[in-house]
Amino acid sequence: MAPTAFASARPLTARELVAAPVRYPRPSVLARPLQLGGARAREGAQALGLLTVGDLLLHLPRDRREARTVAQLTPGESATVVVEVRSISSRSVRRRGMRPLVEAVVADETGPMRATFFNQPWLVRQYPAGTRLVLHGRLKARNRFAVQTHAPTGEAVAAEAGEARAAGAAAPEAPAPAAVAHYPATEGLSSTQILALVRRHAGAIAEVVDPLPSRLRVAERLPGRPSALSAAHFPLGEAQVEASRRRLAFDELLLAQLALRRRRHRRDRARRAPVLDRPPELTARWLSELLPFALTADQRRALAAIDHDLARARPMQRLLMGEVGSGKTVVALYALLRAVEHGYQGALMAPTETLAEQHFATLQALLPGEPLALGLLTGSTPAGRAADLRSRLADGQLALVVGTHALIEPGVGFARLGVAVVDEQHRFGVRQRAALDEKGAGGAVPHVLHMTATPIPRTLALAGYGDLDFTLLRERPRGRQPIRTFVCSTAAERARAYERMREEVRSGRQGYVVCPLVQESEALQARAATAEFERLRRGELAGLRVELLHGQLRPAAKQRAMAAFSSGEADVLVATSVIEVGIDVPNASVMLVEDAERYGISQLHQLRGRIGRGSHPSLCLLFGPKESARLRALAAHSDGFKLAEIDLALRGEGELIGVRQHGLAATRVAELPRDAELLERAAHHARAIVAADPELEAPEHALLAVALLEAYGAEALAPIRA
Repeated sequence: MAPTAFASARPLTARELVAAPVRYPRPSVLARPLQLGGARAREGAQALGLLTVGDLLLHLPRDRREARTVAQLTPGESATVVVEVRSISSRSVRRRGMRPLVEAVVADETGPMRATFFNQPWLVRQYPAGTRLVLHGRLKARNRFAVQTHAPTGEAVAAEAGEARAAGAAAPEAPAPAAVAHYPATEGLSSTQILALVRRHAGAIAEVVDPLPSRLRVAERLPGRPSALSAAHFPLGEAQVEASRRRLAFDELLLAQLALRRRRHRRDRARRAPVLDRPPELTARWLSELLPFALTADQRRALAAIDHDLARARPMQRLLMGEVGSGKTVVALYALLRAVEHGYQGALMAPTETLAEQHFATLQALLPGEPLALGLLTGSTPAGRAADLRSRLADGQLALVVGTHALIEPGVGFARLGVAVVDEQHRFGVRQRAALDEKGAGGAVPHVLHMTATPIPRTLALAGYGDLDFTLLRERPRGRQPIRTFVCSTAAERARAYERMREEVRSGRQGYVVCPLVQESEALQARAATAEFERLRRGELAGLRVELLHGQLRPAAKQRAMAAFSSGEADVLVATSVIEVGIDVPNASVMLVEDAERYGISQLHQLRGRIGRGSHPSLCLLFGPKESARLRALAAHSDGFKLAEIDLALRGEGELIGVRQHGLAATRVAELPRDAELLERAAHHARAIVAADPELEAPEHALLAVALLEAYGAEALAPIRA
C-alpha cells in the first residue's frame, strides 16, 4: 500500500490540507446529505439550510421551553409533553387502508394517557418501558394522544421515581414541567421533528473536528468543540448550556476576526500607496490662516493619526467615526489637502447627490480664496460639464473632486489619485470600494479615509470593521449650544410645537419639519412631506416662507430648495430624511419630526444634528408616543455613542453593521452586545495568530485554516504574500 500523507515525517501545513482534500477527507457522516421522508419536510430543511448531517448538528436550540403536563392537556389542542413509557405494543388493523398502529401507555407525575403512533411498528423495540420521550401531537377523545412527532429525551429514568410508584406513593401536587429544546423551525419541519433528527444523528458529533489549538483552548478555558455541540443539544444543566454556547460563539467570532485581519494583512502587503511625508505647507497655512475656528483636541489627534498613516507606503484604511457636528469634514479636507501639497489628487465620494452637493459647498466655504481646482461630478452633471471634469481629472488639472458613484465609473481616470475619502462608507459595497482602489496611478492605490456620521458601539465596530483603524471624534466645536429634545403626543403639544416654530422664525431663526414619506400612502399611515408642505403653508405656518425637499425632486429643484434655505430666503424646510447627513445651516434652531417612532435611534440623532450647529439654543420636538423607549432615550441623552449603545441593547445586534459589505457571514450563536467581552478576546487572539503566522502554515493552525475555508470560502485563505 502506498504511504499516506499522514505517514510523512513532518505534519501537513494548512495549505497542504486545504489543497489536497483527498489527503484530508472530510468526515463522511457529517458531509452525508440529510435524509427526510416527506416533500414538505425536505422543503423545510432546505429553507433552514439543513442539507447535511453537519448542518443539522450546527442548528442549535433557540431556547428550552416548558412542556405541558398530561393534566394540562386540552382536547383538540396541539401540545408538547415529556413522558415515560409504561407499556407499549403493536397491533395490525385489519380494515382496508388502515395503517399499523402502535399504542403505548405513557405518564408523567400528573397521570397517564394513551399515545398512538401510526405506521411505525419498530417503535415497540425502540421505546421499551422506562424510555422517556418528547411527544408532540393532539389530545383526542378518551384520553388518547395522537402523536405527530416524537423523540427520546436521552434522560435516564430516576430509580427513586420507579420505587415511589411501586410503593404507591402519591404524585406531587405541583410538578415542575420538563424543559424541551426548542429549535428554529419552519413550515413542514417542526421543532420536535428537528429534535428527533438530532437524536437520530447524535453519534456523528463524535466525528466533529476541533479547530482550536489546544493552547488557546486551555487559555480561554473552553470545552472541546464536540463536547460543546453535544451539550448544546443535550445539556445536563444550565451551566453546561452556557459553557457550550460560549465555546461555539467564540469559534464564530474568532473565524470572523481572522478573516478580517488576514484581509487587512493581504491588502497592506499586496498594494503600495504614495508616501506623503513632507512637512505641511498648504495644510499649515490653511489651518492657521483660513480655517475660521480652532480645532478640538479630538480633531488634532485625528490629524496626527492621518499624518502617521500617510507617511507610510502601506495604504491608509482608517474609519473616522464622529459625533454629530464634531467636525469630520474638516478632518477629511485635511487628508485631501495633504495629497494636493504632495502633487497628488484628492477625491471625496458620497452615496447621494444631495450629500455630495453639500460636501462640495462645504469644501468651497472652507477654502476661501485658495486657488485650488475643485469639481463636482455626479450622475446628474450635464454631459458637457462631466466630460470636461473627466478630462481635467485625467490630465491632473483638477486637484480635488467631490462626487457620487460616478467617480468610480470605468470612464473616469485620475492622473495621480493620492487620497480618497468615502463618506457614509457602509452604503458602499466591497466591489465599489475596490473600484476606487483601481483609480490609483502607476499600480499604487490611494490612501482611504472612511467616514460615518453614525456613532457605532465599539462592539459592532470591532465585529464589522475589524480590518480598519478607528478614530473617534466626540468633542463638538466651542460655542455650540445644547439641543433640548421633547416627545409630543397630544393635540395641545402639537399646537404649541408650531407656535414654537413661529417664535424661532420671529427671532430670525429657521426650522425643519421632517416627514417619513414623500407621498401619501394608503398602506402606510404616516405623514408625507408633499402633503405637509401644502397643509402647513396654508395652515399652521401660513405667512412663513416654506420650501420642500425630498429625494424624488429633480436635481435643479433640490438645489433651489436647499439654496433658498441655506441663504435664509426660506424660513422652514419641509423634508424627508434626505437631510439626515451633510446639511449644515447654523441658523436652523428648531426641528419637528413627524411619526418619529418610525425612525431608528441613530437616524433620529442624525436628523437632530441638523440643528444646534450655531450659537443659538435649539429645540427638537418628536411627534410620537411618550411610552416609546427609543423616543425617551432621545429625550434623555445627547451623546450619540451612548445612544448607539442603548439602540444596540434595545434591538440586539440584528445584522452586524458592515457584515454584508465585508463579505462576512452572520453569526448563528454569538450575540452582541451579550458577547462583547468574548469578541474582544477573539480579536486579541486573531491579532496574535495573524502576526505570528499570517499564512496559517504552522501545524497547530492547520485545522483552524480548514475551518476558515469552510466558513468564508477560498478568498479568506488566499495567500498574503504577493
